[in-house]
Amino acid sequence: MHIPVMLKEVLEVLAPKPGGIYIDATVGLGGHAKAIADRISPRGLLIGIDRDEKALRIAADILKDYNVKLLQGNFRNIDELVNRDFVGKVDGVLFDLGVSSLQLEDSERGFSFLKNGPLDMRMGSDASLRAVDIVNRLSIEELVKIFKEYGEERNAYIIAKAIVDRRVKKPIETTSELVEIIRNTLPKPVQRKMGKHPARKVFQALRIAVNEELDCLERGLNKAFKFLKVGGILCVISYHSLEDRIVKEFVKKLRESGEGEPLFKKVLRPAKEEVIHNPRSRSAKLRAVRRVK
Repeated sequence: MHIPVMLKEVLEVLAPKPGGIYIDATVGLGGHAKAIADRISPRGLLIGIDRDEKALRIAADILKDYNVKLLQGNFRNIDELVNRDFVGKVDGVLFDLGVSSLQLEDSERGFSFLKNGPLDMRMGSDASLRAVDIVNRLSIEELVKIFKEYGEERNAYIIAKAIVDRRVKKPIETTSELVEIIRNTLPKPVQRKMGKHPARKVFQALRIAVNEELDCLERGLNKAFKFLKVGGILCVISYHSLEDRIVKEFVKKLRESGEGEPLFKKVLRPAKEEVIHNPRSRSAKLRAVRRVK
């Protein structure tokens, strides 16, 4: 079952009002969107965006009783997507940057290191590369750069070398093959010291590279802020330090320029009870900024 992360906090921060207009830039399976739509109905409008066609079909069914416009596309193009049907300012925008449960649980998507499937990792059809292309085509140096920059993987070189050595014999095509290479490459003491799955950071790095997530985030935040009314709120949930760094810097620049006011000094984290009931929320961080001019 899909459980929206930090839903209570999102609703407190956005404070959706009846008749308001809100954008969910990562509508996914519609968890946050439905809760927002409940509060703005019947006169309000929710605009939902997602790269994933399958997720949008599910969200459309969940949100069928509300005044909702669902748009397929990448939120880095939020200006083009929204302006096709709607011109004006909005009361709030939400970004939930996590990989959806739908994507993680579908082995054919290749997002999970716990499930065997093709090395794909595309969030939407707009992505030009798959993980299999990166793993089998890029040089050691290019792989090292991706694993270090996007996964903060300390063992980037030895993993990249093992990948290049292996693909000479046979292309690496599945998630299980990649996990096996990483497990066989890293010494057991190193794996124990990591504390978590040894392939976690490499999979994160590949997913970010395939979907150009950090570039999309920078562009999307800047464009989304321009849609806000004065007093409107931008709320972002991130899940790793690279995303959070971009959001933190974005909020800082808005504060310094006088355009935006952070809603709280420190990042919000999920309550202990939520982490117990929804372990995927454990790394979530929420930041929000109000437009002041």
